[in-house]
Amino acid sequence: MAVPSFLARERIVARPGFNRWLIPPAALAVHLCIGQAYATSVYKAALVSHFESSLTAIGIVFSIAIVMLGLSAALFGTWVDRNGPRAAMFTSAVFWVTGFLVGSLGIATDQLWLLYLGYGVIGGIGLGIGYISPVSTLIKWFPDRPGLATGMAIMGFGGGALIASPLSRQLMGWYDPAYDGTAATVASGDAVAKLFLTLALLYLVFMMFGAFIVRVPAEGWKPDGFDPASVKAKALVTTDNVSAANAIKTPQFWLLWTVLFCNVTAGIGILEQASPMIQDFFRDGDASTVAVTAAAGFVGVLSLFNMAGRFVWSSTSDFIGRKPIYMVYLGVGMVLYVLLATVGSSATWLFVLLAAIIISFYGGGFATIPAYLRDLFGTYQVGAIHGRLLTAWAAAGIAGPLIVNGVLDTQGTPGQLVAGNYRPALFIMVGLLAVGFVANLLVKPVAAKWHEPKSSTPTTTPERSAAR
Repeated sequence: MAVPSFLARERIVARPGFNRWLIPPAALAVHLCIGQAYATSVYKAALVSHFESSLTAIGIVFSIAIVMLGLSAALFGTWVDRNGPRAAMFTSAVFWVTGFLVGSLGIATDQLWLLYLGYGVIGGIGLGIGYISPVSTLIKWFPDRPGLATGMAIMGFGGGALIASPLSRQLMGWYDPAYDGTAATVASGDAVAKLFLTLALLYLVFMMFGAFIVRVPAEGWKPDGFDPASVKAKALVTTDNVSAANAIKTPQFWLLWTVLFCNVTAGIGILEQASPMIQDFFRDGDASTVAVTAAAGFVGVLSLFNMAGRFVWSSTSDFIGRKPIYMVYLGVGMVLYVLLATVGSSATWLFVLLAAIIISFYGGGFATIPAYLRDLFGTYQVGAIHGRLLTAWAAAGIAGPLIVNGVLDTQGTPGQLVAGNYRPALFIMVGLLAVGFVANLLVKPVAAKWHEPKSSTPTTTPERSAAR
């Protein structure tokens, strides 16, 4: 797929003296927008009421978007690596914004299939391309701290709901005066349709900003004082390269696929159900002791920990290693899920604390996986390999919500569920994390037979950096 000349990679090569710290804001501009996907629980009840549908039927919208994220990241990963981040960010913006517009039309005309097509399929393609667009670029700008780099690239996605959740609630209140943010009211479908239109315009502006300030490093560039040979001294870190085509033939790729699938499935079910979940855990009869406004705030808290976890835990992995940090995500995560299922309803603060740490591990897993891939497979086609691995997210996007929503649909009706109704789903998540823990333990260095010949991959020549 050809791109216009103004989007071409050669047009965005950084000049000497370019400050590499300008790249993270470009990545954040895109990821904070597409991270809105994590705020869908804020208007989920409104869509259930508007379409007179079930939690599972509306949850499918989110699942389709995540499936398309994984598929488009896998299909377009090599295209993104070849054409550069500006073309990818621009394309992502077009699909993401179009998805909102088509989704708005579907809500306004009572056509649920249009919401599936718009937000789910079209928007999901924008999610996938936008998600991987800055990752390989930031790894190249920060070869000395790949965990920090991927944390910066991806933390915005986790923080998207921190902005979108309160903003969505406020906008729905403006568009529907009868909606006052309490448990007794639900926003109208018209308000959600107008919300989608507003978000489309806002996100178009910010994503284009990111697309036009991003740059790629010149051939041979490296940071001051960085010795590429130094990475060889670290466990599970290679200075060789594996192509995307060969990476998927290795057991290491599929072990990491399993690790990511299990970690994401466990977290995504909570995120997709976050707002009603905290209300159900603290229900007294037909009423919840947690107001809708507080539940929306809880979504924001989870978003904050999702974002912080992506930066803090992935940066920590630069010091303790990728394999040990995943042992923390998965092993400690199992304990936290058991506590959430058994004692999480005893106090609101305990529920929030447990869920927040769980989601920080969920976010950290996303941010650390590109650096894990870089350690095992090199930098040659890490963006394309990352895109292929995100099919695990696509599968988890189906499994997580289906497990939670499926269990809840058998337990009762929305608005009458209690903490005990969530326990079967939470214990299923514990089992999934155990599988991921074992898969991570089995990861070993990639066999030399999969490495690319030295002459066929780009080399990095010593060159003093002018960037700071």
